[in-house]
Amino acid sequence: MSRQSSVGSWIVAVIVVVAVVVAGVFLARKATHENVSTSVPSPAPSASATEAAHAAAIQHPITRAESAPASAGSSPLPSLDGSDANVTSALMALTGDSALRSLLVPTQIIPRAVATIDALPRRMVGRRVLPLHGPKGAFLVTSVDGKTVISTKNAARYAPYIHALEAADTTQLTDWYVSHYPLFQQAYKQLGYPKGYFNDRLIAVIDNLLATPDPSQPPALLQPKVLYTYADPSLESLSAGQKMLLRVGPANEAKIKAKLRAIRARLVGQKLPATSRSAGG
Repeated sequence: MSRQSSVGSWIVAVIVVVAVVVAGVFLARKATHENVSTSVPSPAPSASATEAAHAAAIQHPITRAESAPASAGSSPLPSLDGSDANVTSALMALTGDSALRSLLVPTQIIPRAVATIDALPRRMVGRRVLPLHGPKGAFLVTSVDGKTVISTKNAARYAPYIHALEAADTTQLTDWYVSHYPLFQQAYKQLGYPKGYFNDRLIAVIDNLLATPDPSQPPALLQPKVLYTYADPSLESLSAGQKMLLRVGPANEAKIKAKLRAIRARLVGQKLPATSRSAGG
């Protein structure tokens, strides 16, 4: 748990990937309850097993309609390395929120989003892969019945990210993701999954986030040293993404889950519209 937690960042990861921030990669500048990697992560330690699973039949295909002609006025996709300006413009248009520009890390947006999404069901998310800057202010805690819990005031730190999330039209968001899917797939292969299928991973990550428990009371925290941890072992054993959701507060969590359900419903079984191939292959 962190005093300088960056949940806002992983929000955007899903905005971008799903085509939209989803709720802020939890990264902490000073103190997370997990160790934080300072370099772009390679596939997880269990990569061989994960890769074997990815090599299985694709469950949620997004296929290019090769037989249909490209629509009039459609333009080729940019190369992955040259896609940042395209992605930034699309996010500004999708959310109608100019404030998002100041939150967005402007380089390698799609690779960052893909790496972040891939890491969410694991124990930690690497610092340098986050697609967004972290929220302002300190991570706030308070005391309730003698127990340390996350302060309800902490939720306000994520307001800019939640605003962008709610502003993004789900249909337009997922349509953009689908039309740019080749870039996400390319970034996923470059991450270390040459036989993997990113949309399957995305759906699995969304399902993991939707499985985040909804405690009836604010979870108690412990601070054995500098870092906060959950007192309940079952919460402390949750994935990085699930812990992030718990951190944003019940109201924000409900909004994020609602957006994720809507995104999931549109992505399962989607087909790519006919577009020109990416210049980057």
